[in-house]
Amino acid sequence: MFRRLSKTSWKLLLAGEGISFRMGRYFGESFLVGALTGVVVVGFRYMMDGGLWLSHRLAPGMHNWRVALLPCAGAVLGYLLIKMFASLKHARGTDSAVRAFHHEDGKIPGVVIPVKSTASVLTVASGGSAGYEGPVTLLGAACGSLIASWFRLSSRARRILMCAGLAAGMAALFQAPLAGAIFGAEVLYSSSDMELDALAPCFAASAVSYTIYASFFGWGSLFTMPNCCHDTSLGLLPYLLLAFVIAYGARLYIVFFNATERAFRLNSLPGVAKVAIGGLATGAIAYFFPEIRGTGYKVIRYALDPMVNRGAFGSFAVFFFLKIVATSFTVGSGGSGGVFAPALACGGALGAATGILLNHFLPGWAGVKPAAFALVGMAGFLASSVRIPLASVVMVAEISGNHGLLLPAMWVCGISFWMNNDWSLYRSQIHDRESSPVHLKKKGEVQ
Repeated sequence: MFRRLSKTSWKLLLAGEGISFRMGRYFGESFLVGALTGVVVVGFRYMMDGGLWLSHRLAPGMHNWRVALLPCAGAVLGYLLIKMFASLKHARGTDSAVRAFHHEDGKIPGVVIPVKSTASVLTVASGGSAGYEGPVTLLGAACGSLIASWFRLSSRARRILMCAGLAAGMAALFQAPLAGAIFGAEVLYSSSDMELDALAPCFAASAVSYTIYASFFGWGSLFTMPNCCHDTSLGLLPYLLLAFVIAYGARLYIVFFNATERAFRLNSLPGVAKVAIGGLATGAIAYFFPEIRGTGYKVIRYALDPMVNRGAFGSFAVFFFLKIVATSFTVGSGGSGGVFAPALACGGALGAATGILLNHFLPGWAGVKPAAFALVGMAGFLASSVRIPLASVVMVAEISGNHGLLLPAMWVCGISFWMNNDWSLYRSQIHDRESSPVHLKKKGEVQ
């Protein structure tokens, strides 16, 4: 009797099935998802570093003719790799994971982990304008789906663990465990809805994956920025203008990206030719403006520098527009990479440019600091273009180590999120829970 009870109790504890309190389910599996995702992201980071080292060896210096050709070569190799070993529907990273949650019972094949890792490193490290967060969140989601399959859990459990993997991947690579956990439950919908059932597993998986990643690469924040506090009563007024600028800037990014993607999709050229054209266009831009290569983190670091001066306005404005064009050609043509990190860089550049402009016309206005506008601009841009207002506020504080701008970040994120209702970079997002196929089933039906 005791042995039978012990086996039953162990099954309930491990699998989470039949436990009456919903938020406490799947803790054991969430721990495993976080551990596996953390190990995968560590390996992915080493691949990133190796790819960047090789890229710099192949095309040393700026304005090198190889700089114009490398993005094409990397994007084509990544495309062919995914086409041969995995489905091309997984080329979009986070968007693919969101679609798997709503329409495919959270099923993501395990082959995505090595194939997507290699393809993304080939694309981005070679100079493609894209981010690593999309591939990493898809890798984490694949880890969650894989563990759910190992334990033969229900489709509902698989979706929850997939969310935990999404969160774990973001938490590790961006060194933002709290923001990553919120992201995993929030990114599925374009409204303010969240998957609350997945929130506790997201917290557990994010904590474990971040701990593993930080054990290899350090416990600091992704960027460094001197503490900058908001302590003036009228200081929110300039941020109101920033919110409008950011909202329309995000719309420009979404419109141009979708138009470029649609143009490539409707073209009758072979897929590999489309990716090659996108890579060549990105390489041509990078030859004259190399800052648009990769994630754009160098520009973010410059924007967060409190010593940034007026002369940088033109550089930030040009970077903002060219980064949108280059990312649209890199990813919209079918290349493997994420649109999240470019959105972060665009928001930082647009915010810094707005702060510099306001400083010029309103010298001495309290609270108008280009570096502060850059940080808050990143939060607002993510909130309005990726539809993650809560995660955005927390993320910019975690990745910069600066928690003194939470109030203006809340202000800008709230306004820009509201202004851009139904605008999103992720096509697979559903507006709310009631509209998702997952929640359209009859009440009480096993999911």
